[in-house]
Amino acid sequence: MTERKPPGVSFESFVDKQIREAAERGEFRSLSGFGKPLPDDTAPYDELWWIKGKMHREGASVLPPSLALRKEAEDAEAAVAEAVSERQVRRVLGDINTKIAEALRRPPAGPPLNLTLFDVEATVERWRAERA
Repeated sequence: MTERKPPGVSFESFVDKQIREAAERGEFRSLSGFGKPLPDDTAPYDELWWIKGKMHREGASVLPPSLALRKEAEDAEAAVAEAVSERQVRRVLGDINTKIAEALRRPPAGPPLNLTLFDVEATVERWRAERA
């Protein structure tokens, strides 16, 4: 908006005119939220709304280290189920076992870890049986 408000025109009518003219020119159609409903305005105000929104858009998560490792262990189990080779199963389990062993040596802050090392050989045998 480069135009200045003329003297004698109320601010509200000047702004309304600018918005109307921009809408007529189609300048709002290229905005990311065009045509989408407005967010819920009945929720209580949150000072960190923009941080939470950015973290959600980027897929970031802030979990205590012990919970993050539990989630990683669940993801490893899912990766084993999707694995296409025994080598891949062993690599996934080796990676997560290294992290679990480190966490067991020096327990992370937060809730209890409640994890044990994966039995690689038993898991590989189970994986083979599922593929047969």
